[in-house]
Amino acid sequence: MSSAKRTKTNPDLQKERDGASFNPFSLTCLLHGGEDNVERKRELERLALDDPELQHEHLSFLSREERYTLGIKKTIRFINNCWELDINGIKDVNIYKTAVFRGMLEPLSVHYGMFLPTLLSQGTEAQQDKWFSQALNYAIIGTYAQTEMGHGTFLRGLETTATYDPKTEEFVLHSPTLSSAKWWPGGLGKSSNHALVLAQLYTQGQCYGMHPFIVQLRSTEDHTPLPGITIGDIGPKFGFDEVDNGFLMMDHVRIPRENMLMKHSQVLPDGTYVKPANSKLAYGTMMLVRSYIVSDAAQSLCRACTIAVRYSCVRRQSEMKPGEPEPQVLDYQTQQYKLFPLLSAAYAFYFASHYMMDTYFQLSGNISQGDLSQLPEIHALSAGLKAFTTQVMSSGIDTCRMACGGHGYSHASGLPLLFANATAGCTYEGENTVMFLQTARYLVKCYGASKTNEKLSGTVAYLSRVQTAAVAGKGARNLLNLEELVGAYQHRAARLVGMAANQLQAQAKAGKSPEDAWNSCSVQLVKCAQAHCHFFMVRNFVDAVRTADVDSATRAVLNTLCQLYAIHGIIEHSGDFLEDSYLSGQELQQVNSHLVSLLAKVRPDAVALVDAFDFPDEILQSVLGRYDGNVYENLYDWAKKSPLNKSQVHESYHKYLKPFLQQNKAKL
Repeated sequence: MSSAKRTKTNPDLQKERDGASFNPFSLTCLLHGGEDNVERKRELERLALDDPELQHEHLSFLSREERYTLGIKKTIRFINNCWELDINGIKDVNIYKTAVFRGMLEPLSVHYGMFLPTLLSQGTEAQQDKWFSQALNYAIIGTYAQTEMGHGTFLRGLETTATYDPKTEEFVLHSPTLSSAKWWPGGLGKSSNHALVLAQLYTQGQCYGMHPFIVQLRSTEDHTPLPGITIGDIGPKFGFDEVDNGFLMMDHVRIPRENMLMKHSQVLPDGTYVKPANSKLAYGTMMLVRSYIVSDAAQSLCRACTIAVRYSCVRRQSEMKPGEPEPQVLDYQTQQYKLFPLLSAAYAFYFASHYMMDTYFQLSGNISQGDLSQLPEIHALSAGLKAFTTQVMSSGIDTCRMACGGHGYSHASGLPLLFANATAGCTYEGENTVMFLQTARYLVKCYGASKTNEKLSGTVAYLSRVQTAAVAGKGARNLLNLEELVGAYQHRAARLVGMAANQLQAQAKAGKSPEDAWNSCSVQLVKCAQAHCHFFMVRNFVDAVRTADVDSATRAVLNTLCQLYAIHGIIEHSGDFLEDSYLSGQELQQVNSHLVSLLAKVRPDAVALVDAFDFPDEILQSVLGRYDGNVYENLYDWAKKSPLNKSQVHESYHKYLKPFLQQNKAKL
């Protein structure tokens, strides 16, 4: 399926493109930062997609071992080509990587996604000189071993120990229980020969909490595990078939003192612990990873919407009017209601991912200058948005699958694999409920500060102006006006944060401990964090529409999408707006009417809106979502390639079915 060799386009799909109200290329340029960036993106994609060394069977026809081997092969090709073709810079490397792997997950992603950034952010200059250059040039391959069999998100509960021995100036790494086994790190099972192991630091009889240690796992000569190291693959998962997620147990493994990353905290030769200037300085890598997860969630939802919208225009089904041709499935309002709010969310998430990446790099610069003032706010926002986007994305992909009917269940659609890989984002790097509660803790703290007249800024500035009184009936409101919509979401977020904070205070006054009070209010706390993230999404979408450097037609369709995103959210959470009479019942009826109008308004532009994402067929990996819309002939060709069709009579017939049939025939 190559977008470079397009055949004649399905007439229904062509008609959709001809009838669009805007040029999708203008929106593509906005999403990717300009026409030059789009051309560069396409150039990098073609370098990978036209590379004969990167061609292979459809992933669904390969075993897990074949997929892991293919993943390693592609990874090496990817790295070598980046060096030889001088592909560098985060943006270019990620574009090229996406085109190389085409829906696969890369086995060594943790090496350059977490191992390298952690060495850079937490290692001293001497440690970077020793380890970072080796890792950057793949003289060693590393992973990030934090999660354990018995503990994941709750880092303080991790059991792996690193006990300092001042006599030898070594740390002794040990897995004291079965539940302390490192479990899940990508690349740990078979690929990596080093790991950054997170362990409880013990020195001079005291525990100082989690710290990172560089541990060699395998020989650099023959890749066999070193003494004291028990290591392997954890087995098949829901997805991630190409990745060797692994387990690790250590039996009193000794490493030099210098293998503890000591940029922020240190253990001196005599065992004295030197604490960091700020305990939150290590949050940088975490925020970077969460920013990437927001970006990945946006991309995954964009892909699912592209597949479902295109197929819904190609697929014709049932009779809307007796005697007339079967209508396109997308003409049914119920199909529009399934897909168009998700399409608007995909755009909202796309713009949010831009904000998060820009903010992360700005924050990194501030931290390097000693300014940590934004760190708590952005840490809380990154946790909340990670949870918010992956939650919507995961359920959204499955909605798109079901919207494609029976064919959506086939691997040919690309949706089962997309869902299986993307839904992991709901639990890795922090389980979503825990992430929302992290955000809520910061919001409650800010609410308390606002009560003492402390001025708040950034994404929580609105809590300085908490307004919880009913405001319905203040006059006629245009609930399609973007400012009104931002105001509605701001009011909801502020009210729910205030409710959560007041509930906590009431529980404490009733005599509950802070921990029990927190648990008793946790449902409301999650709700307030979700409302905060939703408010951010709406406000950021509105800002993106207003500042977009696009023509009037493109701005108009973005405006419609933004309205749809906000209006749909009000309907989905109508109780929050009705509870304190912020909206009246009559106004909610108007909102429902607006939704119906917006669905009809998006309908003519739906295909152009997904085309603007600019996914080549080879990256989209979907027969149903092909750019040319020639679904049925390609679905038939795909099915014929199934390994079960390599012979007309399968060997199981001779081994099992034939004797069974003959046995039963003889009884007659």
